[in-house]
Amino acid sequence: MDCFSGKLWHHLPSKDVLETFQVDPGKGLDTLQIKWRTDEFGPNALTTRRGKTKLERFLLQFHQPLVYILIAAGIITAALGEVVDSGVIIGVVLVNAIVGYIQEAKAAGALEALANSMITEAVVIRSGATRRVAASELVPGDIVILRSGDKVPADLRLVAIKDLRVDESALTGESVPVGKSTDLLPQDAVLGDRRNMAYASTLITYGQATGVVVSTGDCTEIGRISTMVSEADELATPLTRKITSFSHILLWAILALAALTFAAGVLRGEKAADMFMAAVALAVGAIPEGLPAAVTVILAMGVSRMASRGAIIRKLPAVETLGGASVICSDKTGTLTENQMTVTAIFAGRASHEVSGTGYRPEGSIEGFTDTDQALRTTLLAGLLCNDTRIEYLEGGEKVIGDPTEAALIVAAGKGGLDLEAESKGLPRLDTLPFESEHQYMGTLHDQGADTPRLAFFKGSVEAMLDRATMELLPDGSLAPLDHTAIRAEVERLGLGGMRVLAMGCRELPKDASSLDHGDVTSDLIFLGLTAMIDPPRPEAIKAVQAFHRAGVNVKMITGDHAVTAAAIGLQLGLGIETCPGHPTCQVMSGSEMALMSDEELIAKAADTSVFARVAPDQKLRLVMALQNRGEVVAMTGDGVNDAPALKQADIGVAMGRGGTEAAKEASDMILTDDNFATIEAAVEEGRGVYDNLLKFIVWTLPTNVGEGLVILAAVLLGVALPILPVQILWINMTTAGCLGLMLAFEPKEPGIMDRDPRDPRMPILDSELYIRIMLVGGLLLIAAFGLYEWELQTTGVQEQARTVAVNVFVMVEAFYLFNSRSFTRSPFALGLWTNPWVVAGFGIMMLLQLAFTYVPFMNVLFGSAPIGLLPWLKIIGVSILAFIIIELEKWLRNRPAKAVRA
Repeated sequence: MDCFSGKLWHHLPSKDVLETFQVDPGKGLDTLQIKWRTDEFGPNALTTRRGKTKLERFLLQFHQPLVYILIAAGIITAALGEVVDSGVIIGVVLVNAIVGYIQEAKAAGALEALANSMITEAVVIRSGATRRVAASELVPGDIVILRSGDKVPADLRLVAIKDLRVDESALTGESVPVGKSTDLLPQDAVLGDRRNMAYASTLITYGQATGVVVSTGDCTEIGRISTMVSEADELATPLTRKITSFSHILLWAILALAALTFAAGVLRGEKAADMFMAAVALAVGAIPEGLPAAVTVILAMGVSRMASRGAIIRKLPAVETLGGASVICSDKTGTLTENQMTVTAIFAGRASHEVSGTGYRPEGSIEGFTDTDQALRTTLLAGLLCNDTRIEYLEGGEKVIGDPTEAALIVAAGKGGLDLEAESKGLPRLDTLPFESEHQYMGTLHDQGADTPRLAFFKGSVEAMLDRATMELLPDGSLAPLDHTAIRAEVERLGLGGMRVLAMGCRELPKDASSLDHGDVTSDLIFLGLTAMIDPPRPEAIKAVQAFHRAGVNVKMITGDHAVTAAAIGLQLGLGIETCPGHPTCQVMSGSEMALMSDEELIAKAADTSVFARVAPDQKLRLVMALQNRGEVVAMTGDGVNDAPALKQADIGVAMGRGGTEAAKEASDMILTDDNFATIEAAVEEGRGVYDNLLKFIVWTLPTNVGEGLVILAAVLLGVALPILPVQILWINMTTAGCLGLMLAFEPKEPGIMDRDPRDPRMPILDSELYIRIMLVGGLLLIAAFGLYEWELQTTGVQEQARTVAVNVFVMVEAFYLFNSRSFTRSPFALGLWTNPWVVAGFGIMMLLQLAFTYVPFMNVLFGSAPIGLLPWLKIIGVSILAFIIIELEKWLRNRPAKAVRA
């Protein structure tokens, strides 16, 4: 499709744009023009790109090395005639595949959500007549009429406007509606500064306009975002990458040991058939059958815990990924800030007043406010009455109907004790002078009563008020010559704080005046005061940023707002912003600066910059990729359509549940139900706990597989019968994983979990210390199981009893080792026995199962076990307690030096 590549519509005069499309704005396109343009450009809709079919997504769940091992184990056990055990293993594989498929299917709707955002209707001029058509029928060159409340149906170059304001927050991140004009703009104007354009999916909040369609469908800005979402990489999470790497190592280790076992036996003169069965037994023993199920259960536990803290996980691995995040890139509006404009300072009567309280409820106070301060009270009154917005107070919160800036003025007046209904009755409105971008002010005319001059209030830009005012109101109600220098100095001070400053004015008109026009505002205005407002940071977000810094996680703010506002919020949040002499935004990178950087320059500078302002959607995506190129694990938060590509590209995308668009939610891995940045801190804490518990399970379960493999290998090398059979190995692996290992999923988070640096994503899942622990416990199992097996065999001469002793050694040592594994650094006695009662319950259930394995007749037939006496049990318990003591001694020796807490 021809998207008029290279056309900078904002940099072309409107008449040139109309000539390009050969259209008269008063007549519009005719029928034949519409037909051939529809054929050439297609419908005004986003292309739905082919994704994986349901069958493909399901089959890909089996495309993992660990799953290959499990499938092989299932086939081998089936070949051995153990149908039940084979069914259990294959069942584990199927459950994991189904869970993975369901989670992935939930994430397949990002493009559909974007396409839905384009479904609307449009009012167009065609063949000289005004008509309403489906937005999908629009073609380049169509003349579209926009009114308040309309959703913009395509990308438009505005050719005529009247007081137009557009909410572009979903596309650009701009926190307040943007005033539009038809003026020619510089070639390098970024998306958020293109005031002569209206973009598809944005919302008209005020005024009306006429525009010519310049882009439709995939060629629109939202279409470009759709393309970026579809092309963004589906990244494997750090956990899945590590599990995959670990599984590859495990696969080759198992094959090598099985081959060694077979070769060693044959070289000793044993029968090849017997050695093949021994190799199969070793392979079955070395496979951690319970690992996939354990990973799923532990992640699911994390999902449940996070949900209770306001974070809904859409993809299971995201639970752990968030715990490993090293950088969090956050949208500003509504996430780090309240998303509620708040007046924080008032300058009136030549005095400054701080205003406390945030949000749209009139809770707070005005410093130094008294009813006798006429300048301050009248400034509040002007903001209250020269206002077309209202606030509805509902059970679930506040709803602003109108402009958030005007809502802030209503709330500020409420903090001064002024009530809108009462003041409106005392000063009823007679006429309104709407805000127009060319004049930069709004006015209202009020009746003060019989035989009294009419009173007009004005609010607008500082320049608009100062140019028309000659006097200013003082606190005692008297007038004095206007001090321009003092006011401009105050405006500069407030501006450096990133605040939006409005000026208030008034004048009296003849008592018979019934209307208001711009001629009434040319001069002789009385300056009342300034109101400074900002969307303030959430107090809990400030604390969360501090907690992240303690945890070694960098926080970066990415916003569509201007650099000065971004710098002010960054400074309040503690993002490392420091005001430089004469240049408060020196540590803020703007979108225009980013556009001039090469990828290498951006990668180098991204890590050292904490605040990014006026950033376009593709730049958010580029920034995330630059950080990932540095090896960072990136979490990205956002709520707008413009955030969707970056949310999908990030290692974990976090969308806002209340204020977020569907496109952002569908592209994310996690949704915050309260739109609160502090919830991310809670989720990171839970994620770190999940990873700790996963690691504890792995370090607990692998020694059993190592021990089983070593026992089989030792038996082959020594030329003796196998101490444990394949079916007994399966019993050990599956029952202990379910009854013992999974209890670690309920292990509470250890103290100091947020006082350590995030894991290095390049490090393997196990380090050298943990490998030593695994080999130590595996070696203890080899010695204990093989030793007691031979002892029992020499004492009784009964093979079944000796194997029963060996199986019980494995189970009992694992059961005691479970208490060792509750922490890598702390004693189980320091943790407390009942801080995780599930471990105690699992221990009890496992003991009952082992008694059944040993003494129930049909279990003896099924697993080749046999009853044993009291003395063997005392030996088994004795070696288990000894192993527990040795492991605790190793833990104590390893942690004697002061070290960073691992878990």
